[in-house]
Order: sequence, then C-alpha cells, then structure tokens
Amino acid sequence: MAPVVGIVANPVSARDIRRVVANATSLQIADRANILLRVLAALHACGVRDVLMMPENGGIRAHVERGLMRARGNGASRGEDIYPALHTVSMPVTGTVADTHRATAEMRRAGVSALVVLGGDGTHRAVAAECGTVPIAGISTGTNNAFPEHREPTITGLATGLAVTGRVPPHIAFAANKRIDVSLASGATGATVTEMALVDVALVTERYIGARALWRTENFRELYVTFADPEVIGMSAIAGLLEPVGRDESGGLMVRLSPDSTSRKGITTLNAPIAPGMMARVGVTDWRRMPAGVAFVPEVTAGSVALDGERELSFSERDRLSLMLRDDAFRTVNVAAVMRHAGQNRLLTGTPVPVAAVF
Repeated sequence: MAPVVGIVANPVSARDIRRVVANATSLQIADRANILLRVLAALHACGVRDVLMMPENGGIRAHVERGLMRARGNGASRGEDIYPALHTVSMPVTGTVADTHRATAEMRRAGVSALVVLGGDGTHRAVAAECGTVPIAGISTGTNNAFPEHREPTITGLATGLAVTGRVPPHIAFAANKRIDVSLASGATGATVTEMALVDVALVTERYIGARALWRTENFRELYVTFADPEVIGMSAIAGLLEPVGRDESGGLMVRLSPDSTSRKGITTLNAPIAPGMMARVGVTDWRRMPAGVAFVPEVTAGSVALDGERELSFSERDRLSLMLRDDAFRTVNVAAVMRHAGQNRLLTGTPVPVAAVF
C-alpha cells in the first residue's frame, strides 16, 4: 500500500504567558499554513500522494487549501500537481488538547506511516501519548521548543517522505526517544493518575496551577530531564548547562534547586535561558544522573508537577509521587541521518552511486 502521512498542526501553540513576559514572537496562522505547504510539497516529491490532517477551527486548513487551489490553477495547463491529496480526520473539534489526542489515535488506527507535528513541547507530548509505534517528525512552532529540533520544514518533509517510502532503511530512518512517566497516587481517594513528559518534569512549590506555563524560578525545587541540552530553551537548559546528556544516551538527569539563587556554600548559581530572551538566576544544590527504569521519589512533599514546561498536576503531603525514565519509549524520524543517507546514496538524483574499485 502507498504510504499515508498524518499531520497534527496546533493552531494555538505559542500563546501562553511566556509570550507576554519574554521577548518571543507569535507565529501567525498564515505562517503555519505556509510551513505545511512546504512540507506537503516535499512529501509529494518523495512519492507520498495522500495526507491525513487533524481538523481545527483556527484557520490553518483553510489557508492550506487556498494554497493547494492556487497550485492546481497554476499547474493545470502543464498537467502538474506538486502536492498530495489532503484529507481530514472525521471527528468533532473541541479546541482543546483532546483534539490532538483523538486525531493522533484515529490516524494511528488508519495506518499512517508517520506523523508530522507542528507545535511546541506540549503538542508533541500529546501526540507521543497516542502515536504508539508511528514515528513523529517534529517542527517547532511553540514557545519553548526543546523537543522538536529547529530545522527548515522542507527538509523535515523530505526526510519523512524518504523514510516512509522505504528509500532509507528503518534502522537509519527512525530513532528511539526517551520519556519520563509520572505516577501520582492520591492519599484521599487511592486513585492513581499517570502522565508523561518528553523533555522535563519540574516540581514547584505552588499548588495552584493557574497560568500553566513556568517562568518564576524562585518556586522551582526539583527537575528531571530525559536529555540535557545547553542549546535549548526552558527547563532542559538548566540541566544542560550543568551536565549535558544526549538524546541518544540512556537515562537522563535529576537536578535539585534552591529558592536562594545567591552564591554561597552548597549552592551553585546558574544563569539559564528559561524562555526566549528570558535569562534567570537559578540556585542549584545537587544534580545526578537519572538511570532508565529506576523509580525516583521526590523530596518535595507538596506543590505542583509541570510536564514539559506546563503545570498539569497538584499534590499534597498525603499523596505519593514517583517518576521513572524509559528508554526507547517512542520513535521519531531521524532527519539528519535520513538526509545524510540521501546525499551519500544520491537518492534525489536518480543516478546510482558508483561502486568503489577493489584493489
């Protein structure tokens, strides 16, 4: 069967409070649609003829369809078509993260070969929760984009197309990714809530969730990350500036933070980029490796849990909270490896790679 690619484009990513308190820009709907058109053109060039898209009321699809109509009109006289056919998942639209969960699950059941995701860390987390073994190709359109790598969308589309059409071996085309599972058992009801994070779990002293995005560092107490990258923005940057841990390494890093950000005995003061254009002084008391498969019980007894930069759960002294990092939890398209393989093997030229002479 010909491969079908799914698309999840979040029309409301990058609209949290960090857009107000930091020097970040907002990506307009037309810009998101233009990103999709670049991805669609690259997919078509690789032989993908059908795309299944999440429905939304933000206007992305309407802009994309206008672009498709213009292209058909311009290419009709030459008999050209540069985009795949665009189909929409049949489902109600609520304008909440439930749309992403349901659309991803529906596309997985429909048998898509990969999922192209436009959004920030929160959007990618919602997709990863439902994608199963379907690989993700992430494109950064959120506020903090630690998980999706920054890259021209055309290249992401090309890599995805080459991967799903089988022109690149799966062991090269796809990469394993980590996640942190969070379990919160209620001391009052006995019920257990489970959540996950792709990049980081932060524990803060505020129990009131309110504005979900994190930006006040004086309330940070503990941080757990799947990878620690000094080149990213957000909580992962704190860990990355202490001890870098790669995406392809087993395990992650745990950091204990202090409300006191002044340099004194037992406290390391770190100046970290926690949001675009926002540097914050953070006090660090301790950090250590977080091995995969080992349960961590936090020292913080009450507060809230932020997953990938957004507060999701609150807990009290009566509750039991534990965290565990999992290696090989889901897959992504390894864009860099795919494009390197394409270049080495001239996949986009139609010219076979010459066989090296044997002496």
